[in-house]
Amino acid sequence: MTQVSSTRDPLDLLIEWARAGQPCALATVTSTWGSSPRPAGSMMAVCANGRIEGSVSGGCVEGAVIEEAGNVMATGHPAALSYGVSSDDAWAVGLACGGLLDVYVAAVRTPTHPQGTLDLAMLETVAEKRRARVPVIVATELATGATRLLYQTDAASDASSDLAARLDARARDVFETGRSLRLEDEAGQALWFLHLIPMPPRLLIAGAVHIAQVLAPMAQTTGFSVTVIDPRTQLATAERFPGITLETDWPDEALARLGVDNQTAIVTLTHDAKLDDPTLHYALNGDAFYIGALGSRKTQASRVERLREAGFSAGQIARIHGPVGLAIGAVGAAEIALSILAEIVAVRHNKPLGRISGWA
Repeated sequence: MTQVSSTRDPLDLLIEWARAGQPCALATVTSTWGSSPRPAGSMMAVCANGRIEGSVSGGCVEGAVIEEAGNVMATGHPAALSYGVSSDDAWAVGLACGGLLDVYVAAVRTPTHPQGTLDLAMLETVAEKRRARVPVIVATELATGATRLLYQTDAASDASSDLAARLDARARDVFETGRSLRLEDEAGQALWFLHLIPMPPRLLIAGAVHIAQVLAPMAQTTGFSVTVIDPRTQLATAERFPGITLETDWPDEALARLGVDNQTAIVTLTHDAKLDDPTLHYALNGDAFYIGALGSRKTQASRVERLREAGFSAGQIARIHGPVGLAIGAVGAAEIALSILAEIVAVRHNKPLGRISGWA
């Protein structure tokens, strides 16, 4: 197995900067209304040396947030910011109408910079859980900046007050819907922000073929963690897949070790039943949100028959998107990869194209 790191994100870079002794802060979208282009939970890391990563809007308020982050880093006091984007300004950044968004900015607390409210050790725990694909909520009391970590296994019976019970109930909503949200009092005053740090979406590709060489980096640019699986070591090489994690075990063995969760998409590209079928057998018994298999209608019909003979039900088999990808008339590896990734994104966001690919 060859491990190669993929693209970085704001949380990872924030931790790196803090470990290096730099003052830094995290800006997080806590609420939106209207045409705000970034959902609640979106993050932007800001470093005192001028580096930033991530975004809290389409670019219309970043400058103001960065300036406020400087004050937060200097004082250690978190800031709850509200922005209204006028219709004129919204048109200037490519939006159809105005919008509102709330942003919370907190500095990281380290031995070198002890005045912040975001504890570095806590952030490291969050990053560790994310790498282990364990969903976690960072619950922040907005008035004070105090934080606590919540997990799906936390028992609601542990709640010692009405507020704690409401916090637990909202946490269950967050885990169920996958959306970060605020806990407000009866007057609508925001009390806590429940920030879901989700498992990154993951694409597991069976088959280190030409299409995979295009699909893997393309998926990375849209935020997927990508692994290419192929026991044919002459194909699964770092030279052919720079920056991509490679697995050279048999696909079903690799999937068993990697684990398949509801943030995982699986695509088979080998055109070889000896590799595709074990992949699909494992995938159909798991929680992958997307399963796709390359091949013509005739190939798919033969595949369906083999799966029936193997004991899979019609409902299980119907989970497979085959022929894989949207029917956009794709020709060549790049266009086929584009059609596959477009279908994966549509399914992930539960959009109609994810249900009607156009092949029928």
